Parts: sequence; structure tokens; C-alpha cells
Amino acid sequence: MNKQRAPRLTGIAYLPRWLGGTCCYIVFGLGGLLSSITILPILRFWPGTPTQRIERVQHAVHLMFKGFVYMLTWTGLIKVSHGNLQQLKDAKGMIVTSNHPTLVDVVVLISLMPNTSCIVKQGIWRNPFMRGVVSSAGYIPNRGAELLLADCKEVLNRGNNLIIFPEGTRTIIGKRVNSFARGAANITIRTQSDLLPILLKTNCVGFSKQESWYQLPRRTIGMHIEIGEKLPYLRYDARVGGDAKMARQMTRDLEEYYKQQLDNYL
Repeated sequence: MNKQRAPRLTGIAYLPRWLGGTCCYIVFGLGGLLSSITILPILRFWPGTPTQRIERVQHAVHLMFKGFVYMLTWTGLIKVSHGNLQQLKDAKGMIVTSNHPTLVDVVVLISLMPNTSCIVKQGIWRNPFMRGVVSSAGYIPNRGAELLLADCKEVLNRGNNLIIFPEGTRTIIGKRVNSFARGAANITIRTQSDLLPILLKTNCVGFSKQESWYQLPRRTIGMHIEIGEKLPYLRYDARVGGDAKMARQMTRDLEEYYKQQLDNYL
């Protein structure tokens, strides 16, 4: 990854960047609303099996997010690079974990993975701009533990991958990663699925939780995507101890792995 930072825009030079970024927000919101009442319902209810219908919608969302990433790149907000994505393309029915440095992480990941679901917080399901998208695409609402686990099993059994951010929210500025929750490990072990870690390496701060939506990056965020080594659930299933103990150990291992890999990218 090229860690050299882009120039920091100031004064009048920043105005086109800010206007372009604001347009991106508007396009994302209106695009979500319009697609929810036009193309996505057609794809969702077009004849076919339930799995085929969901796959059609997910592929459409994948293409829309791909276009949105292109727009973010064109406006100079981000620049995405990656190595060999074959392992990601071959992934099927796996838990895909990632660190969470920016607001657009899930958009970037779904733009690279057409057969993907994710767990969505309840607030998104009440958002009129995004509710139709997440519902039509078969994404999972973050509700009670048992219902959530049943939904995850259903998604993984039909061969979809499941994106989870173990940090739970965007990384605090100045930290490598936030403390990991055990959700990803619990789902991995209890669904007997393998886990594929993805590293998002950024060379500057932007789209963070500590910044307001209108504080758009003055530097282009270089985001490099690396695919880690698959982590088989059997590695933990074979150990002595119950699911809770194995989930704690897996969470510690996963958090330490991300810290080591991101150590030079603060």
C-alpha cells in the first residue's frame, strides 16, 4: 500500500471537494429511496425461488454501491486499492470480518462482494431512505440473540457471506481498533462457519465517528484492502470448553491479529 498522503485542501480549493461530497450524500439518500420503490421491489417479486429473488436484489445493490464508490473516487474523497481478491470472490457461506475506520466501509466491501448480507442496526430499518434496500436485500436486523442467530444461519446456509464489524462502531481516532465484541466469534462457532478477516488500511482520518457529516475529508482517503488467512471454526471447536469460552478466545485472537496487522497504519 502507498501510505503517502494526498495534499490537504484548504480555502477555495476545498469548496469543489465539499460540494462533491455533499452531492454524494444526496445521491446516496435519494438513490436508496427511489430504488426502494422502483427497481428493488420488481426484482424482489419477480418469479423465482426466495433465494433467487434475494440474490437478484443483492446483485443490484452490489452494482449500485459499485457506482457509488466510483462517485466517491471521482470526487476525490477516497481512493480504493487492493491486491488479489480471488479468495474474496471464492468465499461462500463465510463470516467476513473487517475493521471499521470510515463511514463508507460497508459500501466499499459490498461493492466487491455481490453475494453478501450484513447485520443492520435497527435505526436503519426505520430510515425511509434505506429501509426498502435492506429489507429487499435480505439483510439481517440486529435484534434478540436467538432470532439474530437463526437469521444468520439462514443466510449462511444459502451460501451468502455475512459481513460483521467486530468493533461494533467506527474506530475511535488515534486507535488501531476498538475493543472487539464477541458477536462475530459467537456466530462463527454456533453456525460452524469459517471466518475470513479483511483489513481496511487507511492512510489518513476521514468519515470518522468523531466528525460531523459535513466535515468531509480534506485529504483523499487512501483505502487499501487486504484479505487475511481463513480462520476455521474447527480450530476452536476442537478445544476443550463450551461455546462461550471458545468465543472469548477467538475474539482475543482476532483482535490481536488486527492490532498486529494495522500497527503501522495509525
